[in-house]
Amino acid sequence: MAIEFTKYHGLGNDFILIDNRASATPLLTPEKAIEWCDRHFGIGADGVIFALPGKNGTDYTMRIFNSDGSEPEMCGNGIRCLAAFLADLEGISRTQDKYRIHTLAGTITPQLTPDGQIKVDMGLPHLLAGEIPTTLGEADAKVINQPLEVAGQTWEVTCVSMGNPHCITFVEDVAAISLETIGPKFEHHSVFPQRTNTEFIQVVSRDYLKMRVWERGAGITLACGTGACASLVAGVLTGKCDRAATVELPGGCLEIEWSEIDDRIYMTGPAERVFKGTA
Repeated sequence: MAIEFTKYHGLGNDFILIDNRASATPLLTPEKAIEWCDRHFGIGADGVIFALPGKNGTDYTMRIFNSDGSEPEMCGNGIRCLAAFLADLEGISRTQDKYRIHTLAGTITPQLTPDGQIKVDMGLPHLLAGEIPTTLGEADAKVINQPLEVAGQTWEVTCVSMGNPHCITFVEDVAAISLETIGPKFEHHSVFPQRTNTEFIQVVSRDYLKMRVWERGAGITLACGTGACASLVAGVLTGKCDRAATVELPGGCLEIEWSEIDDRIYMTGPAERVFKGTA
């Protein structure tokens, strides 16, 4: 069966979007998603996102298969792409539209703004070891500046969940990190029972961070929205940055705020349509 798709990217973090509104079951299997994501023999993407019917009063449901076939709880760049995709499907202008999206990380609310950006209420960060999850600390304790040995080197790490696990470490120069070597060792470290995303952060100033990321299930990507959110939280927890900052990723910049009013994380950034096709 031929399936229509649309390719989108958020700061180079690219996804295949599928209109799955007629069924609660994804139109592709994880194995087929792997084939579609292959950059040489398939369409090429960091993951496949399905727009399914809403649950529990939400407008839509979002499910994602990573390029390795695994299913993450949520994706920050992906949900911006989904919001843009939904607006395009509905044939409405991308101004002031807001959606309540059911995800495995809870209900996430993206809003399309008149300047073409998408602002997403990412919810509350989860800071306890048992919530992340990690065995680096007691289940009811925060993991802040904890030593972790990876590849014969001791790193100070802070762990945050944005509905999916993140391990953040601050470095002098993100460009000097050999992501392809060290990233998999963090992802599969025994202290992370569900694996982890890993962010390497260089503090340029209190309101400007540089970030490189190794994503669980996808490897090196040009951007990670949940990772940018988790990294700002880690910067605040360690006293390295303010509660609002620009996070520069290889694919571009996101604006991240950890609100003092409601303690929620807000992420603002773009989502662009690339092309449509049938496979």
